[in-house]
Order: sequence, then structure tokens, then C-alpha cells
Amino acid sequence: MGRVTERRRVVRIRDGVVGTRPDTLVAEEPLEIRLNGKPLAITMRTPGDDFALAVGFLVSEGVLAHTTDVRAVTYCEGQAEDGSNTYNIVNVQLAAGVPVPDITLERNVYTTSSCGLCGKASLDAVRTASRFPGIGADPVRIAADLLTELPDRLRAAQKVFDSTGGLHAAGLFTATGELVDVREDVGRHNAVDKIVGRALREGRLPLTGSVLLVSGRASFELAQKAVMAGIPILAAVSAPSSLAVDLAVESGLTLVGFLRGRNMNVYAGEERILLPEPR
Repeated sequence: MGRVTERRRVVRIRDGVVGTRPDTLVAEEPLEIRLNGKPLAITMRTPGDDFALAVGFLVSEGVLAHTTDVRAVTYCEGQAEDGSNTYNIVNVQLAAGVPVPDITLERNVYTTSSCGLCGKASLDAVRTASRFPGIGADPVRIAADLLTELPDRLRAAQKVFDSTGGLHAAGLFTATGELVDVREDVGRHNAVDKIVGRALREGRLPLTGSVLLVSGRASFELAQKAVMAGIPILAAVSAPSSLAVDLAVESGLTLVGFLRGRNMNVYAGEERILLPEPR
């Protein structure tokens, strides 16, 4: 199975001094996701938690909502030159009675590690109806001061980032600041899919009362994934996109951006953020 990191020789220049040394890089390999044996999508990902990534992806597509929707998740035989399994193809077999979507979804088959659902043909195509409607009614609240502590807690839990500096992270927290799960991946959307997929496989969807923190920007597809998993609060250390804000307003998602130090911008659902008393 592919490794999370790889070692490569580099020429390093420090203060004009040239030398060579091995460097640790994050691994990036393609993963083909199949549904009932038929190819559905290919994403570039960091190997690991592949089954969770696949089922998490299908949650965001509106195909899965409960662990009972899945009959089996397996690796398919790969095409390595020596005949060994590459472990880069995962098949998700739906349980009997679960509707099979049109495999010719209005998307490109290939999705990059950075863009997620960028292959969608139109905005309407990605506004998939959530299997867990009503996140706007989730009564969860979180103190602003506590929210500002979460990026440091997420960063402290990023094991692979320390050695590579090349991974995004997604962390799932409770409203009291407890870190429930953290996943790292070369792609922001993959890290979120791994968290959602693990939750589905453990029967924890919808993720009511939770906070999802991502290490980069809050794009539309990440807001979509939060809504589809029933997550009421999405926070990012960088900027949201305009479509992410639109979706947050429409769905009742609390969306926080530029969460850095003691600062943040709340773009939607500000009623869930308990503000500090004026000084």
C-alpha cells in the first residue's frame, strides 16, 4: 500500500551554502472510486483512510447517509507493472434497496487534490439535497474565545505536517473544544471526506453539535460537505468563497473565516458564536 511520505534527495541552499540532503515529501497518488463496480471519480490523495475517503465522498454526493447503506467497501486489483495490487482503486457496494445514482453525473471523472467538486457542470448540479436537513435548527453554540483556540489544537495534532509541511488538515471538534477526529491529506476536500466517511462507518452521522475546522480556505465544496454531513459550524483559517457564503446562508450553516489568533470573520450563522463581553 502507498506510503504517506516519501524521501527524496534535494539540493539545499542556506545563507549561500550549498549542500545535499534527503527531504521528506508528502505522498500523492490517484484513487479511483467505483460505485457497485462502475468508475465514478478519480481524486489525487495521500494514501490512507481510503475506505473512509470513498464513503465520505459519497455522503457529499447524497448517495450515502447511514452505515447500513453500505454492503461492502473493498480494494480492487490494481495494475502495477509487477502484477501487485496498487491499492489505488476502491469499490463501494451499496446495500440492497439503496438507490443507485446516475453514474454519468454532470462532473468530470477526474477531480484534483485541490479543487474537489470543480468538475461539476453547474451550480445547480452541486446543490445536492442533504439527507440531514435542518442544520439551521441545530442549537449548538460555541464561545468565540474557545473557537480561537481550535487552530492551535488542530495544528498540534497534525503528525505528518511536522515532517513534510505539505498537508492540509481537517479537525472535528465538540462545542466544548474536544478534538474528536483529525485527518490530513494533500487535498482539503479529501481530509474532510475522510472525517465524514469515518463518522458514517461508525454510525455517527449526522454530526450534529459539532465544529469542523479546515486548515485552508472555505470553498463551496467544503461547505457542501459540511451541510451534507449535518455539521452546523464550519471554520477556516483562510477566506471563504462567495458561493460558500451563499450556501451557508441558505442552509443555516455557521461559516467562520480568517480564524487566526484572536481574530475571525463570521459570514453566516453568527447567532451560534457566543461573543465576549465588551471591555
